[in-house]
Amino acid sequence: MKNTIRAALLLSVLASLGSQAQAIDPPRRDLLSFSVNASTEVTRDVISLAFSTTREGSDPNQVQAQLKAALDAALTEARKIAKPGQVDVQTGNFSLFPRYSIKGGINGWQGQAELLVEGKDTAAIAALSGRITSMSIARSGFLLSREAREKAERQVSGEAIQRFRAQAADYAKQFGYAGYVIGEVSVNTSEAVQAMPMMRAKTLAMAEESLPIESGRATVSVSVSGSVLMNLVNK
Repeated sequence: MKNTIRAALLLSVLASLGSQAQAIDPPRRDLLSFSVNASTEVTRDVISLAFSTTREGSDPNQVQAQLKAALDAALTEARKIAKPGQVDVQTGNFSLFPRYSIKGGINGWQGQAELLVEGKDTAAIAALSGRITSMSIARSGFLLSREAREKAERQVSGEAIQRFRAQAADYAKQFGYAGYVIGEVSVNTSEAVQAMPMMRAKTLAMAEESLPIESGRATVSVSVSGSVLMNLVNK
């Protein structure tokens, strides 16, 4: 009796596995996967400046007071041109740390303060660099605003999608099919990242000269990847 039950269970399992195997579709020979790309160059429209200064001395309170005075002076100038979206101003790193002698004891203090200015009004920000004399430019660079990036992505996405459809039709024709049906598709965007140029301690501010600027261009790319099912009958 037990052997009969075991045999019945075995046959049931084998039948189940057989039905599952039949349910698995074989790879489609008329399924084609590929990807296309489209890109455009856009002028970077946001300038970013980081002003910085360092102070050192034997008294930590004095060093901190000097840093605060330098930062306050820079903020006073920056706030004169501040405007949301056009010129954004914010304080950056403010640090104070001890210096140690060879024997291990503290022999002084050193600190750093930072001011960050970013916005689309490149002329005003460049001119500001010549009016801030209490801090120097630590780094500068140009960015692409969200609005400019999204506008470029919409344009390039349309081009990439049209290119994908045209490529699908061309591939189907070359393989001897009359048409195609789009399957799964993914759209991905990217922007070529370039390192922000670094600058040495600024001499322009001491001379009250504006910072010479050149925004450059950014490349916004869109890739469309996916699969199409090629048909013998055009739909």
